[in-house]
Amino acid sequence: MSVTRVLDKTSSLGSLVAAMSCAGCFPALGSLGAAIGLGFLGQYEGFLFRTLLPALAVLALIVNAWAWYRHRRFARGLLSVLGPLAVLSALLLFWSYDWSIYLFYAGIALMLVMSVLDLLRPARAVQCPTSN
Repeated sequence: MSVTRVLDKTSSLGSLVAAMSCAGCFPALGSLGAAIGLGFLGQYEGFLFRTLLPALAVLALIVNAWAWYRHRRFARGLLSVLGPLAVLSALLLFWSYDWSIYLFYAGIALMLVMSVLDLLRPARAVQCPTSN
């Protein structure tokens, strides 16, 4: 596995786990985290929510933008960058609005879907046609 793929999976899964630690902020993810035994992360809620979650979203954004630049697949690259952008904008720009939680959930879901898609069908660089 390449470094970008490992960093992408790590940042996506880490963002999900960090979001599961904050049951007050993200009730659906918090209850899911408590159900699978991650309730102990509640004591680290401040660090995970204020520091780790945005840092992992920035890491996912950088890694996915680099992969988009390298592979030159427009639709796939756009979708892979939109997830971290949605998470960051929900956390940093629109947190005071009621609808920001839906933007956050959509961003996390898009990050996970694109990570799984990358595992199942890795992107290949655009090939130039061979001339005879």
